[in-house]
Amino acid sequence: MTIAELLYLIQYNSDESAFNELYKLQYVNLYRYAFSFFGDKEPAEEIVQDVFLKIWLGRHKLPVIKNVQVYLYVAVKNACLNAIRSQNTKQLNEKYVNQAYYFQLAADPSQLLISKQLHNSILRAVDELPPKCKMIFKMVKEDGLSCNEVAQVLDLSPKTVFAQLAIALKKLEATIK
Repeated sequence: MTIAELLYLIQYNSDESAFNELYKLQYVNLYRYAFSFFGDKEPAEEIVQDVFLKIWLGRHKLPVIKNVQVYLYVAVKNACLNAIRSQNTKQLNEKYVNQAYYFQLAADPSQLLISKQLHNSILRAVDELPPKCKMIFKMVKEDGLSCNEVAQVLDLSPKTVFAQLAIALKKLEATIK
């Protein structure tokens, strides 16, 4: 079942199982995204749970959502920024952002062939990317969002996202060679 179909069932049928399925599908990526703002498990979990709670409570009044993933990322981003503002914290701690955005290799047969040394080199190269560049790389390559979706989430132009992604890929390519 697609995310849009799940949202339809939630909105019009108050389907709890569809809501649980949506939660399971989106929680991990949204949690990682929220974690990047705080560098702490508890506020990140609370933000994501609050976003889902608001969706459930306002399910009958949800607007027509063309791209549910972008909607969820923007909702999490806004909730994180509001929480940060309420804590009077103006800047993100770069150390926590660096720890939050890591490159995770999935365990499929082709990637299992990658040597440990190459894997470590890639992780170091990704870790050395500037914070915004690393965030964009992670959202595109790990979370599977398109450049346009990332641009919407981060309130950037698609060209900026594409340029940052190109920078990240060039640095990774130089590391691999």
